[in-house]
Amino acid sequence: MKNFRSISLFFIAFFSSLLQAQSVEPYVSSLPKGSDLSILVQSVGKKPKTLAKYKSDQFKQPASVQKVITALAAQLELGSDFQFETRMLTNGSIKNKQLNGDLIVQLSGDPSFTRERLKSMLATLHQKGIEKISGKVILDTSIFTGHDKAEGWSWNNLTACYNAPPSAAIIDDNCFYATITPGKIGNKASVSGPTNIPVTVTGNVRTIAKNSKDLSDKYCELDASYSEKNRYYLSGCVPASSDKASLKFAVLNGVDYFSAILKRELKQQNISYTGTITERNQKTAAKLTLLTSSKSAPLSELLTIMLKKSNNLYADTIFRTLGAHHFNIQGTWRNSRDAVKQILRTKAGINLENVVIADGSGLSRLNLVSADKIMEILQYISAHDTELEIIEKLPISGTDGTLQNRKSFNQPPFKEAIRAKTGYIQGSYNLAGFIEKSDGGYIAFVQLLSGYHPERRDEPKNSAIMRFESEFYKNFIQ
Repeated sequence: MKNFRSISLFFIAFFSSLLQAQSVEPYVSSLPKGSDLSILVQSVGKKPKTLAKYKSDQFKQPASVQKVITALAAQLELGSDFQFETRMLTNGSIKNKQLNGDLIVQLSGDPSFTRERLKSMLATLHQKGIEKISGKVILDTSIFTGHDKAEGWSWNNLTACYNAPPSAAIIDDNCFYATITPGKIGNKASVSGPTNIPVTVTGNVRTIAKNSKDLSDKYCELDASYSEKNRYYLSGCVPASSDKASLKFAVLNGVDYFSAILKRELKQQNISYTGTITERNQKTAAKLTLLTSSKSAPLSELLTIMLKKSNNLYADTIFRTLGAHHFNIQGTWRNSRDAVKQILRTKAGINLENVVIADGSGLSRLNLVSADKIMEILQYISAHDTELEIIEKLPISGTDGTLQNRKSFNQPPFKEAIRAKTGYIQGSYNLAGFIEKSDGGYIAFVQLLSGYHPERRDEPKNSAIMRFESEFYKNFIQ
């Protein structure tokens, strides 16, 4: 009798939990045909309760939700106080205002390094009495090796600023602005690049009527191509307008770019050198003397920028640093992937062996992960948030970051109630994060949507997904 009662209570509790789970199917029908959705919503705590579940075991491209994985691995491996450090060293000595030896600029892949910090470092050299360098100026890029672009990055987006390669040599985000000013219809547009940085922007762009019905105009698009020494060429067409447009490009050769800026700044500080500026990608065992250094903000601040603004450069330099730090070798995309998996398995008990990790930002279309695995990460973050402090770094609905203007969540009751990482690449609208309850607790949720393409042309392309989100997630707002 006692066993029968125990079994009865179990089934009552089981079916009660099923009845309380929110059905997803009625909301899926509101999405465009062809959309493929995974959803998982759970309470957080020692015994999480599933509140909604739909195809949560399917693998999908995470896009920028990948940054949640990178953030957790970085916190566990590097710690909140970790700082990138750029150092200037020498194998010689200073005498009579001359550095007798090489100046070695040891680059760390610091994504936040700026021209102002470089100026400050060189000013310190001048204060130490260095006015001439008798040897070479060496850029030590040995922190990373291999390609600076990850597998699976879209080739046609490589010149866009958000695709700036995570080189060891980074300065001012490795991005720059160029402008294009339409001319009269049929005439060339004016293309101009920046004057104070070492890039060249030229072009042959035709100005066309805004609503031209000519097929040669209709299918003529603005395009950007790249050649060596950071030279960019614009071609195609732009519609007639009285306004000039600013375009933000990625620096595709970080070493050339850094070298050219360093050359200019050395001249500004009246520091000459007899050798050349060259790159060295191999670690050296030679005994070196530190001349000056510059550190980034702590990792906790860098992760906030990475998550709030969905900064790809920060994510991928941190990702490549994980491989270098964890294995104590030069960081590559491959060893960084293995490092992330080992870190999460050994330090958080999360097994990602079957997950495909190609980069740290989510730009790669080779990344594959399920909502179930992302939920494991969210549950760990929630359980250890006191020491990790990752939840506070996520965008807040209607307030900041990539959720500030998301139409589904920027009005009550959602405003300020959701902290989540967004993820978007063509056809995907992803979310992973937390819904804050009125008692201060959290509900964790993961949304991975792929194959999304609007059925109607008379409304914004994201209208259907915004309606889905506002209707579905209001079931979990308390």
